[in-house]
Amino acid sequence: MSEQVIRPTLKWVRFAYTVWFLIAFVAVLVCNNYWKGEYLEWVAAGVGVLWILWPLRLQIRRRMTKLVIEGDKLRLEVGLISKTTRTLQLSKIQDLTVKQTLIQRMLKLGDLQLETAGESGPLVIRNLDYPQALADQIMDLAREQQPPQTKRKEQKN
Repeated sequence: MSEQVIRPTLKWVRFAYTVWFLIAFVAVLVCNNYWKGEYLEWVAAGVGVLWILWPLRLQIRRRMTKLVIEGDKLRLEVGLISKTTRTLQLSKIQDLTVKQTLIQRMLKLGDLQLETAGESGPLVIRNLDYPQALADQIMDLAREQQPPQTKRKEQKN
């Protein structure tokens, strides 16, 4: 089976860049038409540069999170400079929960929570596209990895 890489949605990043662009556009119009003065234009430019940190932070956070399904393992990698990797055996997954807020439901997004045998706490991946389909796929793969149940033959007394 080939490696499947899943990342959080790009929808929030696109939304943040769109909002930033609209605010920057309005700020440029206001500066050019109403605020005449070098000082105010520099202040507006500085605020615009600081404001771009919001969509950049969302994009970097999205790129830092990666869920990889390969063979009988599920691996969550989080981090940019230092990285934390958590690897789970698909056969040990006991519970998958999809949590969605109203806005996430409207955008077909959700948070996926995995619980495994022997782990200290649940593994949560936030803002995934089509989380229920992903949960179903992971459960199907987990079932495939479980050893077949041995059938007992009943003996008659």
